Order: sequence, then structure tokens, then C-alpha cells
Amino acid sequence: MSSYHLAQANILLPRAALEDPEMADFMANLAPVNALAEQAPGFVWRLKDDSEDATSIQAFDDPRILLNLSVWESIEALFHYTYSGGHLEIFRRQAEFRARLERPHLALWWVPVGHHPSPQETRERLDHLAAHGPTPFAFTFKQRFEAPALESWLAEQTRRPGP
Repeated sequence: MSSYHLAQANILLPRAALEDPEMADFMANLAPVNALAEQAPGFVWRLKDDSEDATSIQAFDDPRILLNLSVWESIEALFHYTYSGGHLEIFRRQAEFRARLERPHLALWWVPVGHHPSPQETRERLDHLAAHGPTPFAFTFKQRFEAPALESWLAEQTRRPGP
């Protein structure tokens, strides 16, 4: 059993205000898609507020940006959830709801079991991915890093040149 879980964060800049009729279908699907995630094999945790979603959590300077932040037992569990079933159906329609961002909108990283990442941590991971591309600190489905790679990479970053 791994001592790490996979954190995932994705951000969305809606094409319109959440109250706008253009976003009605997105909002109607939010609770069902979140419920699918919570019932999916390998799901551990997700960020949510009192309304059971995260739409009111302002994590970025632009208050329109929505944050989806969750933790999964493995990258395989998250991948299966993302690219199958009811989530895939709404995922394929994202162009209807998502405005273009000039930065990465998805970051994955390993966290110790029991750790729930914060919005601040999410910003740091997305900023790092934007500045450096995929590394063990923040990566994507296309360029993955296994959990032990994180420890090696972090050790490498903190090493000081010898005398």
C-alpha cells in the first residue's frame, strides 16, 4: 500500500456568470458529477463548502475562476473516473462552459496519505507547472511521475553544492 495519494486540481474560467442561462446546464450537472466522483473507486476527498460544491471558494485573484480540488488513491483511479461514465459525458462538453485560460488548468501531484491540499497549495502547483512544465512537483496525465520520484526530486532541489 502506497504512503501517497494523488491530488488533482483543475480550474475553470466559466464562459459566463454562473447565474447566466448559458451556464444553467453546467450548474445542473455539478452536483451529479460531484456525486459520481465521491462514489468512484479510489476517491478519497474533495474540497467543498457548505453547499457541497466549491463554487463559492475564491482561490485565485480572478474571482470568476472555479477550483475543483480532490484526492485519489492512485492516478489510475482518477484517470478511470475522468475518462469514463457520466464524467466523460460532461467532460466532452467542456467547450460549452469553459473560457480559454492562458495557463495550465490541470495539475496533479502526490501528497502523503491523509493530507488535504489547500487552495494556496493548488496555486503553487499550477504556477510551478506554468513556469517549469511537468515535474514531480506538478504534472499532467500526459507526463506522469510516480510518487517516489517526488522524494528524489525534492531532495535534489534542496541539495547544496559541497565545499
